[in-house]
Amino acid sequence: MTADDYTAALQKWRAERDHFMARHYATPLSDDDIVAFDGLRYFSPDPALVFPVDLESKDGQVAIESSSGSVSDYSGAGTVVVPFAAGHVTMQVLHGEEGDLFIPFRDQTCGESTYNGGRYVGVERTDVGFVVDFNKATNPYCAYDPDFSCPLPPPENRLPFAVEAGELDYP
Repeated sequence: MTADDYTAALQKWRAERDHFMARHYATPLSDDDIVAFDGLRYFSPDPALVFPVDLESKDGQVAIESSSGSVSDYSGAGTVVVPFAAGHVTMQVLHGEEGDLFIPFRDQTCGESTYNGGRYVGVERTDVGFVVDFNKATNPYCAYDPDFSCPLPPPENRLPFAVEAGELDYP
């Protein structure tokens, strides 16, 4: 895929996410927020933050603290090693509610330009393995509505450097 094709595909993905936030019945936005909604804000695309990874499968329960202060068991899928320019990091992967895989993570942008509690990035299955695309990092629903309880990043997913990709903090 060329850089232009990647950027076009990412822009399409972002437009679909905006449409979901503005129009879907399950949006975490309040009615007042929907009226004022003009799209989510993102870092500029950075193809260097798209990583092919190997998933080391390890099913089992993982105790994760949530944004509401409780600790719950989540279904762990295993780990991936992400080769960031700042260094390789082994990150915990969780099963999502709809069979997807995701990584809750926190980095040095949190509380500055991104949601303080961290963000989520999907682990996408491809024909040749798995890909983690931090340009598709999203805020959890609790970033939009504090009534949602969201899993917070486990210690191994708290990065000591900035990942300037994906969604920025909501207004």
